[in-house]
Amino acid sequence: MKELRIIFMGTPEFAVPSLEVLVENKFNVVAVVTAPDKPQGRGQKLAPSPVKETAVKHNIPVLQPPNLKAPDFIDELKSYKANLQVVVAFRMLPEVVWAMPECGTFNLHASLLPQYRGAAPINWAIINGERETGVTTFFLKHDIDTGNVIFQEKEPIGYDDTAGALYERLMNKGAGLVLRTVQAIATGEYSLTPQSDSGALKHAPKIFKETCEINWNAPAEQVRNLVRGLSPYPAAWTQFNGKTFKIYRVSVLRDRSELVSAGTLNSDNKNYLYVRTLDGWVSIDELQPEGKKRMLTAEFFRGNRIG
Repeated sequence: MKELRIIFMGTPEFAVPSLEVLVENKFNVVAVVTAPDKPQGRGQKLAPSPVKETAVKHNIPVLQPPNLKAPDFIDELKSYKANLQVVVAFRMLPEVVWAMPECGTFNLHASLLPQYRGAAPINWAIINGERETGVTTFFLKHDIDTGNVIFQEKEPIGYDDTAGALYERLMNKGAGLVLRTVQAIATGEYSLTPQSDSGALKHAPKIFKETCEINWNAPAEQVRNLVRGLSPYPAAWTQFNGKTFKIYRVSVLRDRSELVSAGTLNSDNKNYLYVRTLDGWVSIDELQPEGKKRMLTAEFFRGNRIG
């Protein structure tokens, strides 16, 4: 079995279980690379990333380079003499970094590659109405998310799954896959599968504010998928009477067939708020008005009206 010296690279909560599982299983994580501390909260005090907090807890040295190509950072990285780098939810790496270790650099991606390459695979899988996704480990190469696949594991997507719920499951499933991958690299017992670019590939680009606006001219199920694919963050949004609302949960109504234009509202201003779509109606079940907290629709109507 090869003695591994691992550098772990990651920043958000999604990467924490993967780092924890390597430490728990006694792998030698010699350093962690994460984002610089960022101002947070009202006081804008500098706050560490979740991965930095985990590394500090385990007394692992932390590197926080603003520039991944800076000569000082490259020299410091080399000084740890790592022979494997593990990347989970981190920035795009320059070749001088990912090509450095003898055993390579592998990444955990929250989809079944080659499908849903890109920054937001969990969101887009739900937005597109997929019934299945998963996690993939693969070795990095020049083009993003295109390297040879090491392992994959599938995960079903339930009818009512939100991005938040799926995120939690893939975060933990991904940690298990990272451990399995490191164990396989240590023993040399793995094979590589090149990614195929043939067939219809679906992509997972970064999500912007305009991506999140609800199009009421879309079919009801498409609206529902958009809402749950963006819940709880960054959240779908729409405007009613000139005011912006974030929408966290909707349900499709099967029995309301009035022929009115898409975007038409129907409400008793007490318990329900229905919106017409291309082919039916949806019920707004949970929302957040501007400047207010997230709430159930009936709760909103206790002090507000629509129309």
